[in-house]
Amino acid sequence: MVQTIQNDFLTVQINEMGAELWSIQDNLGTEYLWEGDKRFWGRRSPILFPIVGSLKEKQYQYHKTTYQMNQHGFARDMKFTLVKQEALECWYQLCSNEDTKEKYPFEFELEIGYRLVEKKIQVMWKVKNLGTEQMYFSIGAHPAFCCPIYKKDSSIEMKERGKERKEYFLKLDGIKKLELSMIDPKSGLLLSQTKPLFLSDDEIDPKSGFLAIEDSLFENDALIAEQNQTQKVSLCTPDKKEYLSVSFDAPLFGIWSPKQKEEGIAPFICIEPWYGRCDRADFTGELSQREWGNQLEAKSEFKAEYEIEIYN
Repeated sequence: MVQTIQNDFLTVQINEMGAELWSIQDNLGTEYLWEGDKRFWGRRSPILFPIVGSLKEKQYQYHKTTYQMNQHGFARDMKFTLVKQEALECWYQLCSNEDTKEKYPFEFELEIGYRLVEKKIQVMWKVKNLGTEQMYFSIGAHPAFCCPIYKKDSSIEMKERGKERKEYFLKLDGIKKLELSMIDPKSGLLLSQTKPLFLSDDEIDPKSGFLAIEDSLFENDALIAEQNQTQKVSLCTPDKKEYLSVSFDAPLFGIWSPKQKEEGIAPFICIEPWYGRCDRADFTGELSQREWGNQLEAKSEFKAEYEIEIYN
């Protein structure tokens, strides 16, 4: 079932399956969230929990026991319970059960909230450790946004494609160089080398820079940035005007779109705030030793959020 929150500027839909953002439309009918066409990628904005990225050999060790888990964890494929709905805000809850404990041996409660504040969507996370021992987890977002952006012509009731994706830009707040952590596209694991990516100048904001969304940008999978390099990433039209931004305080983020397929170039870009990431290719430790992992004491709570802003 899909729920709706709405104000004078935006109409937002959320699906109980995965507590996943399902649609973001402005009051002109312009859609900003990817529609989930399976020819390119069947998801729209999955929640990544209790891991972000891939585990080495799709497994991890905890207390001398081996557990299996696929990329990005299981929350995105589970039905959440709607626990609160108001005109501008709704909350969903997922609790541990016998099925989750086969993959992840912790008692937890995960709550996902969405709140509208004018042209902003606040996405809120709460992770509660209901158990009696320390809990280890990662959490992240994976929203996919239309690029190129589609404008709706109300006179003919159809969507009309704008310019090509390669004519659009990403704007990174406060930085002129992005230091990328490289991953192996076959295994999804982190490699030892890094790569600098230099950004073109922003004449209005000289501390920030633009990254052209070239067709080859994602040939080696996602762009991964660690160490709090920026806290805001925007999508910009060919004339370098922001039409959407994602703001966060997460220490890592990813930018991703599928590499070119027979169907063509995927018309979306994912901007992904993360509290965690994939294993290194040479990782040999257990769950508690995963880099960028989070630990939560018994009966305590972790809170985080990020914000999507629409410019129109």
